[in-house]
Amino acid sequence: MAKVAVVLSGCGVYDGSEVYESVCTLFALDKANAEVQCFAPNIQQMHVINHLTGEVMPGETRNVLIEAGRISRGQVKDLIEAKAEDFDALIVPGGFGAAKNLSDFALKGADCSVNPDFLKFAQAMHHAGKPIGLICIAPALAVAICGKGVECTIGNDAETAATLVAMGAVHRVCPVEKACIDKNRKLVTTPAYMLADRISEAATGIEQCVAAVLALI
Repeated sequence: MAKVAVVLSGCGVYDGSEVYESVCTLFALDKANAEVQCFAPNIQQMHVINHLTGEVMPGETRNVLIEAGRISRGQVKDLIEAKAEDFDALIVPGGFGAAKNLSDFALKGADCSVNPDFLKFAQAMHHAGKPIGLICIAPALAVAICGKGVECTIGNDAETAATLVAMGAVHRVCPVEKACIDKNRKLVTTPAYMLADRISEAATGIEQCVAAVLALI
């Protein structure tokens, strides 16, 4: 049975993990009979967004780890506890949390930095030759994890793709129902809600991503 770490970045598309993507990822892993452990950094969110209006809620703060517990039914651990030797693969769902809490990509683009606890774990997985799946906007983390020249996709958004290329990635245009596989680096990426108009479209690509990650173990 494969043991897979899933790193969440909060709860909610605009300031955390995208809920549909996270649930589709966990569902696909469960169907594949993988053993899953969720993790999240024990930090404050960059900000809190009102998901009805899309506006920042001034004065409100939320903890990424606590919010991730909403998606994982409380079965989530502090990211500092994650050890590469305990897992066969790593998957990171999308949502703006990947670009706001796991990194500051949403603010700084190509000049972004990555949460040190996440980067330490993800790089350890990569250096151990263990496959990694990055979903939706999470491929913004690909160069930091796997190094320049890594092949990945965020679908076909020209501006975001250009930013990834400026960071040192090789961007591949990819339809929503498919996954991009960099076999040399064991990295799998899929566009999900970078392209999806409905949950079934995102789910199809995520299932492809999960299957490819498990096949690379």
